[in-house]
Amino acid sequence: MLTTIGSIELARRVLRTEIAGLEALIRELNGELDAAMRLLADVEDRVIVTGMGKSGHVARKIAATLASTGTPAFFVHPAEASHGDLGMIGARDVILALSNSGDTAELGDLLAYSRRFRIPLIAMTSGKDSPLATAADVTLLLPAVAEACPMGLAPTTSTTMMLALGDALALALLEHKGFSHSDYHALHPGGELGRMLLQVADLMHRDAAMPLIPRGATMAEAILVMTAKSFGCVGVIDRDRLAGVITDGDLRRHMGDDLLRIRVDDIMSAHPKTIRPQALAAEALGLMNAHSITSLFAVDDERRPLGILHIHDCLRAGIA
Repeated sequence: MLTTIGSIELARRVLRTEIAGLEALIRELNGELDAAMRLLADVEDRVIVTGMGKSGHVARKIAATLASTGTPAFFVHPAEASHGDLGMIGARDVILALSNSGDTAELGDLLAYSRRFRIPLIAMTSGKDSPLATAADVTLLLPAVAEACPMGLAPTTSTTMMLALGDALALALLEHKGFSHSDYHALHPGGELGRMLLQVADLMHRDAAMPLIPRGATMAEAILVMTAKSFGCVGVIDRDRLAGVITDGDLRRHMGDDLLRIRVDDIMSAHPKTIRPQALAAEALGLMNAHSITSLFAVDDERRPLGILHIHDCLRAGIA
């Protein structure tokens, strides 16, 4: 029976072996990676990722990562491909096939199909002279390193290298395409990640909902707007630009018999905190907390108000 110390040492040995595989992979990257990137970046339709067994599980994850980072992709099971799923692969696709040995029998029909219809084929394999590597247009050769399995049988180091290389391809494509936060949010609208990527523009109130009043107006008019809009503030505009902001705190500080006759210009804060509509809502919440304010106007580069965000909008969206 393993002791705790023995288990930890075994785990460390496995991790060191897999790290050694990744380091070897880094050292041996070559021009084939550039060629693969060009095929993937120029694909007209989708990336078809395929593999059998453990390589197939990794292929599914690579397809999901590509799809979620702006490169349309999906997994095709090689055995199912032989029974009709080849019809899912089009002439404008690119195939990325994973097999450690490169001699996986179930890939045979899919390889033949790709050659018959001249569909670009990228191989990810450690079998330099294997049928897969020989058939491929581009071969991403995995270094010959030991599996972490003590019997050298269970795919461990090899699948770790495949997974990491798939991540490298997906994220290099992400940067090449200029994939942005907003693009990422469009593909990840749900859950914690979706909330993290919400922008101010997704939550802000626009147009007639904004509490705005022109310079020169009286505080009586400003209070009416503040009361009607319920943001606890009013924006003062000058030729469509945000010139200042008056908050309910300003009202309390200037309370007096003549308050209603005072011009908004005399009370407003002339340099209010603002934010870009493209900023993350989490950034807006941080700004409001840092300056003890409850609302922010979203403005463009000319300081034209495009919307207003209240702290409660962030909290309702689950941003905290």
